[in-house]
Amino acid sequence: MQEQESGGDPYFKRIPVVPRSIKGAFRRFKSLVLWLGFAVYFLLPWLPWSRPDAPSQAVMFDIPGRRYLIFDLVVYAQDIFWLSMLLFIAAVFLFFITAMFGRAFCGYFCFQTLWTDAFMLLEKWFQGERPARLRLLRAHWSDREKLLKVGATRIAWVLLAVWTALTFVLYFGHAPDLLRAVLTGQAPAAAYITTLALSFSTYAAAALLREHVCTFICPYGRFQSAMYEPETLSVHYDKRRGEGAAGRALARAGLRAHADRQALGHGDCVDCGLCVQVCPVGIDIRNGLQYTCISCGLCVDACNSIMDKMGFPRGLVRYDSETNLTRAVPDPVRLHWKNLKVLGYGVALILMCAYLVYDIGHRRSFEHSVQQIRQPLYVLLSDGSIRNRYQLHLTNLSGAGEIYTVKARGLPAGALDLGNFQQVHIRNGKSVTIQASVKLDPVRAAGLHEFEFLILTGKGETVVNTARFFSRR
Repeated sequence: MQEQESGGDPYFKRIPVVPRSIKGAFRRFKSLVLWLGFAVYFLLPWLPWSRPDAPSQAVMFDIPGRRYLIFDLVVYAQDIFWLSMLLFIAAVFLFFITAMFGRAFCGYFCFQTLWTDAFMLLEKWFQGERPARLRLLRAHWSDREKLLKVGATRIAWVLLAVWTALTFVLYFGHAPDLLRAVLTGQAPAAAYITTLALSFSTYAAAALLREHVCTFICPYGRFQSAMYEPETLSVHYDKRRGEGAAGRALARAGLRAHADRQALGHGDCVDCGLCVQVCPVGIDIRNGLQYTCISCGLCVDACNSIMDKMGFPRGLVRYDSETNLTRAVPDPVRLHWKNLKVLGYGVALILMCAYLVYDIGHRRSFEHSVQQIRQPLYVLLSDGSIRNRYQLHLTNLSGAGEIYTVKARGLPAGALDLGNFQQVHIRNGKSVTIQASVKLDPVRAAGLHEFEFLILTGKGETVVNTARFFSRR
């Protein structure tokens, strides 16, 4: 048994969790998510993507250029509202999933789970299945077999941790050039510091701390119970079926047939302990729902495999709701989504996602602003005419270089003075400030209250900014 009993002492000695491998539907799904997640993370920096003014990389965080390149989308610092919306959507989506499926996110999609699974897979490759790993765990370091197998495992862990950290760094530059610079010692110091820090933290979280990250460090495990409903699907042990009137019992002589066990009052649980052995956090699901459970479903696979061998019905350990388990005769498992909390999360998700997509899809190719210089508000010239000054700020967000033309509407000819900036070429992602002045004779100044700046792009896009003109009236 691997269950970690603390006895109420928060500083109890850690008992290493050495999970057994298991086959089943949930294990296959976890493996699919693992390999898909790793493929996306490790290959995305190397995916080519044609760009007119940036390296041909699908995803790159261009910190010097103050922009994020994500396929055809270019995100600038002023688009921080998108990041806020994305974080809000991610949080609500997590609450939405929790309200329906419990800690399913932790069991299948959390980075801690994915990397811990990968580290455990390496451990199994080098050291063997659970009995062999337990034997090596108890052996002394003078044992040559332990030294070789455990040493090889830890070297593989270090290599995976470094690869993970280095891949993260490659998102911040052109991957081939940055990798070459890192390997030849020519990369910026930040690249080496980040690689070292992330390598250490990845190794510590996935190789040393493991389930303690979920139990003691991650705050989600502590507050997720507030999002549970009686109808929330989570991993449960059917205690009435498993214990019966006389409790669970081993499948020894006279207690192997289902009818014999029922006749003696014993439940379907044969007390094999396999559900505990496969648990990555080392709990016994038969003790009831626990906050340390990450709802990975491996205990379901383990129990179903034993039920199949015994010829008993599956589902002694299953995803189910507390409401269904308390019924005299539980109904077939089904998803309960018709409650106020789930519907509220769902509506919020739809609205926020729709707004984010709309905002991204309707972003202009450039940003602009017109500000009047108010110190002084106007200037009285020696010939009696009145001059107002303005600043036009343009930022090119089109993805390529663009030529902008500035005109005025509502002013007499020659009143607008832009110096040499009637037309200005702006590179993608760059900004330009144009100084403009408007000079009118006293008669025309007295009759003019507002006029309009017109900003035209080479692609025919036009924006209008209204500006006021101040005089002595």
